[in-house]
Amino acid sequence: MVANRTTAKGKAGKDLAPLPEIPEKRYFSISEAALLCGVKAHVLRYWEQEFPQLSPLKRKGNRRYYQRHDLLLARQIRALLYGEGYTIHGARERLQELMRAPRGEPQEENHGQLNLEMADLSVGVIEGRKRWQYLRTELLALLDLCGHRH
Repeated sequence: MVANRTTAKGKAGKDLAPLPEIPEKRYFSISEAALLCGVKAHVLRYWEQEFPQLSPLKRKGNRRYYQRHDLLLARQIRALLYGEGYTIHGARERLQELMRAPRGEPQEENHGQLNLEMADLSVGVIEGRKRWQYLRTELLALLDLCGHRH
């Protein structure tokens, strides 16, 4: 919908400042996540209410711990809202479309955005494989130390 691609003020999207690279960590506090996503912490908390896909882990005292996939999703929300000019409602619908879209058959002509999203996913898969290989190696070494390996 065209109406969903503009903000309440009717402004179109704009160029966003580049974001820092996401470090190799498993969990990020809300303040770290806010810095890495280029928004304030209260904005992330608001987005959690508006976008059901964004749900960081909550631990003791309701502290939020964001993982890499949460940060990538928050960055995508930021790009939709601030970069492309979607409203909250429009961005929510767009994310749902992207999640429903069959792989390899984009629903819209915005191939550049979809290519960036696919690149993020493939980088995540590669990093995940490296992480699993590292963990497997470490576990095998621990089993050797314990003398339990057959």
